[in-house]
Amino acid sequence: MEFSKYFDHTILKADASEEDVNIICREAIQYHFASVCVNSSRTKQVACLLADTDIDVCTVIGFPLGAMSTMAKKLETLTAIEDGATEIDMVINVGAVKDEDWEFVKKDIEEVKEVCVGNTMGRDVLLKVIIETCLLTEEEKVKACEMAVEAGADFVKTSTGFSTGGATPEDVALMRKTVDAKTTALEKETGITHKRVQVKASGGIRDFATAKAMIAAGADRLGTSATVAIIMENG
Repeated sequence: MEFSKYFDHTILKADASEEDVNIICREAIQYHFASVCVNSSRTKQVACLLADTDIDVCTVIGFPLGAMSTMAKKLETLTAIEDGATEIDMVINVGAVKDEDWEFVKKDIEEVKEVCVGNTMGRDVLLKVIIETCLLTEEEKVKACEMAVEAGADFVKTSTGFSTGGATPEDVALMRKTVDAKTTALEKETGITHKRVQVKASGGIRDFATAKAMIAAGADRLGTSATVAIIMENG
């Protein structure tokens, strides 16, 4: 795969202006990134700017805490899709993970997934589930990834980049191993071939060496605001 297509070119800061988002979109077009990732209020702007390109429109949902109601996440997801989103990055309910309320965790993801595959626009969009690894134990990371696979997620994602830490190669490797094992287990249980769940690393990826380490560990996609610098460093 072309190196630039690993990247979700990201701008999620609270003070991002219209022109800041315009710049990000122009950079994404220039360097052929996989997507532009923004807060939901900027979805329509990005969709318009990327309309004649092959670059996806990625919208974060329930960002950055994931602590709002499932219904709120569903409505934000639907609005984003209607505004042109082709990928959704939702934040898991971390408090429910800490409560070990796995039924709620799974249902929270399933409800958003239902909007991603059955919506008023009549088109399916990818769902990435952010588990916020820096706040979880290893056991919680594994279980959260398993719930995401069971709920139909297309990706599991390490981090929002707005908490106490970001992605690490160790977490990416653990997530890669977990989603592969869970997919294999589901296939044996059901006899149905399941789509490979992918892994996105985000948070703290600011240079070429870190990006390469994440890919080597098993990341299929990288989320960063330092995308152009990384591409330039790669030459």
